[in-house]
Amino acid sequence: MSSIDVAETHAEAESKAKQIPAPKGFRILCMVPAIEEEFESGIVKADATILTEELTTKVLFVVELGDMAYSDKTRFPTGPWCKKGDFVMTRAYAGTRFKIHGREFRIINDDTVEAVVEDPRGISNA
Repeated sequence: MSSIDVAETHAEAESKAKQIPAPKGFRILCMVPAIEEEFESGIVKADATILTEELTTKVLFVVELGDMAYSDKTRFPTGPWCKKGDFVMTRAYAGTRFKIHGREFRIINDDTVEAVVEDPRGISNA
């Protein structure tokens, strides 16, 4: 790879990073973890199945917290319910959904978090 290719790749990565919105107020920016493309049996999932799993996922990865998230001491007397880098559980279809370069993100309210998940692998819809 030439130095020109590396510079173009770096510029492309910076451009993509600038597209990620910063959550404001009491909102939290989350990313939907990658959906497995195969069932445990090895059968490849249909695109519609993967889309349904993205839509209904209850586990999200916290990318960034808004400047006012968890600042209301009356509503959150014990402090924040989650932090950047946590996997959290929410209700299915929660938040404002959007995709950036094929990855689904959501902006949720701080009080939408229902639990913090240490290891999201193996969690699926009931």
